[in-house]
Amino acid sequence: MNIGILGLGTVGGGVVNVLAKNQAEIMRRTGVQIQVTHAAVRDINQPRICPTKGIEFTQAPFEIVNNDSIDIVLELMGGTTLAKELVKTAIKNGKHVITANKALIATHGNELLALAKDNNTHLLFEAAVAGGIPILKSLEQGLSANQIEMVAGIINGTGNFILTEMRDKGRDFADVLKEAQELGYAEADPTFDVEGIDAAHKLAILAAIAFGCELQFDKVSTQGISQISGEDVAFATELGYSIKHLGIAKKLNGKIQMRVHPTLIPKTRLLANVDGVMNAVLIKGNAVGPTLYYGAGAGAEATASAVIADLVDVIKDTLSHNVLGWQSFEAIPYQNQDDIESIFYLRLLATDKPGVLADITAIFANHNISVEAVVQKQIDAQDNAHIAIITNQVKTSNINAVVAAIQKHDSIQEEVKIIHVETLD
Repeated sequence: MNIGILGLGTVGGGVVNVLAKNQAEIMRRTGVQIQVTHAAVRDINQPRICPTKGIEFTQAPFEIVNNDSIDIVLELMGGTTLAKELVKTAIKNGKHVITANKALIATHGNELLALAKDNNTHLLFEAAVAGGIPILKSLEQGLSANQIEMVAGIINGTGNFILTEMRDKGRDFADVLKEAQELGYAEADPTFDVEGIDAAHKLAILAAIAFGCELQFDKVSTQGISQISGEDVAFATELGYSIKHLGIAKKLNGKIQMRVHPTLIPKTRLLANVDGVMNAVLIKGNAVGPTLYYGAGAGAEATASAVIADLVDVIKDTLSHNVLGWQSFEAIPYQNQDDIESIFYLRLLATDKPGVLADITAIFANHNISVEAVVQKQIDAQDNAHIAIITNQVKTSNINAVVAAIQKHDSIQEEVKIIHVETLD
């Protein structure tokens, strides 16, 4: 089986290395000799992390997808413009395609999956979500007897590293972000990681596989972690929570909600104790209940593991003449964000004078919202105090109305902070 790779960087090099290291085991499972014969790269003379003997290089990627000798194309170059055209061409030429490109699948997956179905080819993308964790295969195969009720995951290692350092070492966001960039966890432009876009791409894919809905990246409500402060981390700890950047997808009453945002999780939950750059995904099925999947969300060989697992599936299905690897997605309605119910954490900076806390709690009462916990801490000699509040379960529209009313109080010194709280029950 001849393989052509588009992009021989970290992941592509990892694929070549893992194929070489585990060649005998892979052949035992497939009965097929897999060989990477061609690779498209930007710079032919660039040093590689893998052996390149026997691989023919080109700087013209369409030579790969139009090469009749290549059976399977691995798209590991990233981007959504050229990559899309290359994948479309490969599929139209009857080639199977495996990709690790979450942005491509999240934004163009409906079109590409339909094209693959029409051309009797596979389009697989296990490596696009959570690196080496076989989360899509778990949803499609291991949990196929279940109706999936919820998916909640730490699916961006950079954000998880930053929040872990802020909690454990009392560091601020900017300081940890700088270290993450120095360590190679975050890009020079970290927007996709810290503002939740990377996680939103992955959540759109998870929701499509979990619920059989169309890929709808634009329906994901997305909030990053750049506004999380040391005060929020400290209050969360005192109240018995850990702040994690979660992607959450639920199907309730025939509607789907998808949201990425900082979230307070009870410290007793396993997901709250997933630290550093690691990923974890909680899936709740109506038969099996909650199951948790943990592992490396990035890295050359971890991601290569997922790519090669798809490769093995393609080979097995090709040999048995089954056409799998695509799914018919349905148009399922999405829940309005204002109608989503959640517990909320609010943090206020207020002038600490008699009657202020009573006024604030009265605003909650006027909106029929119960307050479950309150912590107040004076922060300076000018009688300013931080007040942290945990509510009961309430509609987002109601909490927004409460915040708008609180913001008008003459004692409030800055914008009210709002963070979701999830018990993951």
